[in-house]
Amino acid sequence: MFDNLKDNLAKSIQKIKGQATLTEKNISDAMREVRIALLEADVALSVVKSFIEQVKARALGEDVLTSLKPDQVLIKIVKEELTNTLGSSIQSLNLSAQPPAVILMAGLQGAGKTTTTAKLAKYLIERERKKVMVVSADVYRPAAIEQLQTVAEQVGAEFFPSSVIDNPIAIGKSAIVAAKKGFYDVLIVDTAGRLAVDDAMMQEIKGMQQSLNPIETLFVVDAMTGQDAANTAKAFSEILDLTGVILTKVDGDARGGAALSVRNIVGKPIKFMGVGEKMEALEPFHPDRIASSILGMGDVLSLVEEIERKVDKKKADVLARKVQKGQRFSLIDFRDQLTQMQNMGGMASMMDKLPGMGNLPDSVKNQVNDKSTDKMIAIISSMTKKERKFPQLIKGSRKRRIATGSGNEIQDVTRMLKQFNQMQKMMKKFSGKGMMKLMGRLQGKAPPGGMPF
Repeated sequence: MFDNLKDNLAKSIQKIKGQATLTEKNISDAMREVRIALLEADVALSVVKSFIEQVKARALGEDVLTSLKPDQVLIKIVKEELTNTLGSSIQSLNLSAQPPAVILMAGLQGAGKTTTTAKLAKYLIERERKKVMVVSADVYRPAAIEQLQTVAEQVGAEFFPSSVIDNPIAIGKSAIVAAKKGFYDVLIVDTAGRLAVDDAMMQEIKGMQQSLNPIETLFVVDAMTGQDAANTAKAFSEILDLTGVILTKVDGDARGGAALSVRNIVGKPIKFMGVGEKMEALEPFHPDRIASSILGMGDVLSLVEEIERKVDKKKADVLARKVQKGQRFSLIDFRDQLTQMQNMGGMASMMDKLPGMGNLPDSVKNQVNDKSTDKMIAIISSMTKKERKFPQLIKGSRKRRIATGSGNEIQDVTRMLKQFNQMQKMMKKFSGKGMMKLMGRLQGKAPPGGMPF
């Protein structure tokens, strides 16, 4: 996420490293590089100008009168200004309305509006404990209604049926009546999109907003379209009373132009971001955490929250007790750990949230390949129960059979078994008093302030 922007900003701020003080010249030199980095990230020019001016003004002011090094001062200022540009603080949904709270989803075709409707329903059901109904008022796109019905079933939301011969406003009104009768907390209305902004679409959705009186009108936009996303959002905001924005496909956006431009151009907060194809891949937008991530400081809070939600606590407790008692760490345990990692977005996603990972050389980053996790899971799944229990049996023809069954090479099986053996040895160190000894050794070697990243 925003990889190009991260790399370019890191190089820009490095220009200040080693300087004794912050001066107008070295600040200007660094800001020239930052400006180029932001423009290459497709951030709107007006946003770039405002950002650079704010950082310069602060860097030359009282903020530098601290005990920090010049590069640390600049990073601190840049982080705070990035946070302000992204929206200062998290803006949650306003659901304080007589049920059902109506949420209207707006946006262009192809932005992922229907999928995002289902993701938002899942988020509200699981994290906000809401009873949610969804309805499609898209009577134009082929199979749009059927698509919403399918994804609604996947996430456990109630689907209100509609038809292509119905009027979109009538669909919305009927759904509100049904949601009231069914005592639903939230009704999400998926509206029609177009390939471009046009008057007919705008007038239709404006009429829907006036008739349905939604408490939230969210603009769904593809983050990968850069500052075009912000411009499209602005066109919608001039017609509709938008309450927020949802950025989709953020996980595939290496630039970050949309995230940094939308709020300033539209004047509305980014409330959520789509970070993957799975239905659970919708996260609240935390400006401060995103700013930290862009500057290579990681996002530990999001990682902790993700672990809390997605790790199977029962399995984790069983494994912890097993290891503590010195019982053998098995291939089944290894596969469970790999699967848990997958559920959290993979190793690359986890490392992205850890501080200092941006400073790793490319040769190390390239080794973190989530495809290897898929390979290992497939290899273990292709073994017999006996082989999983006694991996020492896996030789010769057994390796060949497992490789063929999992669609891999014999070398892949050998490599996986080697990694498993290393993991097994590490787990032995955690058994009994081994954990205490290990922690003691680590503390003896750790520099002041803890382990380095």
